Amino acid sequence: TQSTLCFADIHDSDGSSSSSHQNPKSTAKWAASLENLLEDPEGVKRFREFLKKEFSEENVLFWLACEDFKKTQDKKQMQEKAKEIYMTFLSSKASSQVNVEGQSRLNEKILEEPHPLMFQKLQDQIFNLMKYDSYSRFLKSDLFLKHKRTEEEEEEPPDTQTAAKRASRTYNT
Repeated sequence: TQSTLCFADIHDSDGSSSSSHQNPKSTAKWAASLENLLEDPEGVKRFREFLKKEFSEENVLFWLACEDFKKTQDKKQMQEKAKEIYMTFLSSKASSQVNVEGQSRLNEKILEEPHPLMFQKLQDQIFNLMKYDSYSRFLKSDLFLKHKRTEEEEEEPPDTQTAAKRASRTYNT
């Protein structure tokens, strides 16, 4: 589904100048809320780059893993994914341990009865941690600001180029 999503976005923002007002630039969407940022594959990519520099990439990876886990229907798959999430992010020996409340009380017992929302509380904690901590720093980071500048430059091409682009669009539809 990711590719169709991206394609739809490209298609939408490719319309006439009137529709571009309704489609805020991706950086504007990212700056509006962490939810928007995490819904955009490109946003996630940039945010991960930023968190990697801050040595806290595991937070967004955990959040994404939980999102994926919630969509899992198959019981066996759910068990496997739950174990993977636990071993990767929550266990005391986890390689990419996230810092959540009640961590010391967490043990493999939770894996015996997996259900879609079993990680919800922890996911919410990590979401809030990102929202009130790294997300605000991300919006001030060079990584974000560079992307924003690039977007703004792309928006103001020379008139001739715009006309040519418009013409090619008209014939290609």
